Amino acid sequence: MNMEKLPLCFLFIMSLSNALAQTDLSGKAFVFPLESDDSYVTLIPRLEKSLKAFTVCLKVYTDLQRSCSLFSYATESIFNEFLLYKKKVGLYIFEVGNKELFFEVPETVPAPMHFCATWESQSGIAELWVNGKPMVRKSLQKGYSLGIKAKIILGQDQDSFGAGFEKTQSLVGDIGDVFMWDFVLLPEEINTVYLGGTVSPNVLDWKHLNFEKKGYVVIKPQLWA
Repeated sequence: MNMEKLPLCFLFIMSLSNALAQTDLSGKAFVFPLESDDSYVTLIPRLEKSLKAFTVCLKVYTDLQRSCSLFSYATESIFNEFLLYKKKVGLYIFEVGNKELFFEVPETVPAPMHFCATWESQSGIAELWVNGKPMVRKSLQKGYSLGIKAKIILGQDQDSFGAGFEKTQSLVGDIGDVFMWDFVLLPEEINTVYLGGTVSPNVLDWKHLNFEKKGYVVIKPQLWA
């Protein structure tokens, strides 16, 4: 195919379709090798309505002692609609609608860590599961709902919609097995995900992922079992 003779609009459509193509990342991880303010991955979710509940699960491998963002969900009006953020070793921030909770987490650095964060509007209950074990439940933003027109970013913390990145908040390390649901998983379902099973994710699915990489991000085989 002679690409030079194709219409620009057709080339744009081809480029867009490639960027949004679903990819099976089973056994793979996004690697962020260097501290930066311009390297990140944008995830394209399947969302049709505002979120009144969610579960987000992912695995992270980093030796950072400083703060870094693990999962950033932003809308144009609320930059921290949902944020899972490492404040320092053993202390994590769970934020919904710009309101935050702190979870103290037993942590040995470096070691791969599996996180599942759940929240529901009706009760306001937020849960953080680490390596298959639940932290103490807490209350956050009862009656709230997350906006639908969102940007979900791995590797950076959004201080503005899809931007506002800082080197000192960037992830250096690996992230993978990212899944998201628009409901709260049951404890036995979270255990299934932790052990590598599947519970039909309907917002983000690592095995059928739409994403865009920017900057220095590499896809490599996972280092964890």
